[in-house]
Amino acid sequence: MTDKPNLLGWTCPRPLQNYPTIVMGHGAGGRMMADLIEHLFAPAFDNEWLRQMGDSTALEQLMEMGQRLAFTTDSFVVSPLFFPGGNIGELAVYGTVNDLAMRGAKPLYLSAGFILEEGLPMETLGNIVTAMAAACKKAGVNIATGDTKVVQKGHGDGIYINTSGLGVIPADVDIGPANAQPGDVVLVSGTMGDHGIAVMSVREGLTFETEIKSDTAPLNGLVEAMMEAGQIHCLRDATRGGLAAVLNELAGSSRVGIEFDERKVPIRPEVNAACEMLGLDPLYIANEGKLVAILPETAAEVVLSAMRQHEYGKEAAIIGRVVAEHPGLVTAKTAIGGIRVVDVPAGELLPRIC
Repeated sequence: MTDKPNLLGWTCPRPLQNYPTIVMGHGAGGRMMADLIEHLFAPAFDNEWLRQMGDSTALEQLMEMGQRLAFTTDSFVVSPLFFPGGNIGELAVYGTVNDLAMRGAKPLYLSAGFILEEGLPMETLGNIVTAMAAACKKAGVNIATGDTKVVQKGHGDGIYINTSGLGVIPADVDIGPANAQPGDVVLVSGTMGDHGIAVMSVREGLTFETEIKSDTAPLNGLVEAMMEAGQIHCLRDATRGGLAAVLNELAGSSRVGIEFDERKVPIRPEVNAACEMLGLDPLYIANEGKLVAILPETAAEVVLSAMRQHEYGKEAAIIGRVVAEHPGLVTAKTAIGGIRVVDVPAGELLPRIC
């Protein structure tokens, strides 16, 4: 959990100190809601667009000639709200930033919608908002508009967050899930399964010799470095369903086959051990700061080198290739030399991981 928020650092904290937990009035549109916005959200996310405080925010011209607009939305309902390596606030910012980056877009603006449950400690909300503000700064984006609603106690799970994002795709960039071609290679930016096991360890009270931390991180800087190094055909962040789900989605969208070597997939020993103990396959475990890239073989080594020079790509690896055979099917070479089909997940292995 993050440090306690500094109430004295908030703008005129007295109205919020009078209510140590969220009450229905904080979402009723009156003075209490205005105090929450004025003394917590507005100072934390302060920027020239949010200061407009209208029913909508007017943005400057986003696109130049030939550029395209990228637009995404996502909702975050993780339990617990705080986990080793991150929290729901950072997840909400980075998840939306990463979705924009996977189309080669430069993320610019986010919206933030908060669904708060009556009884949520104000301290918890302050910690989450503080983490979100820091995440925005790290990712280089601004929250330009937002909304707050409060539901009765027992009708939520503390806090849900919805974020939408706007970004700009450069005119010469064409990255999409249908662009994989036979002969391309498959790269991952780092170790698989960290986030899902980190959340599971807290939720189930599991302890390991080495603490497993979430990989929650903004990937837009890494993607920018990759695009500068060489051509990219496909990018996906390996969140729900993990590496297995992403490879199946890309194989299906591009109507190609994908073959990879399980031994080349980077997995931390402690994550692998936890999965063995829990009867889970790390290929299906969620990540929140890792991506899968498909690109021409001629660009692979240069892009891989650029990835390994970035803080979020130091453990990047080439794990497989795209083939014309068995379109829509993903296969893996196992540690004993056999071949197995890696299908899409049948259900949710770890509920509420994002």
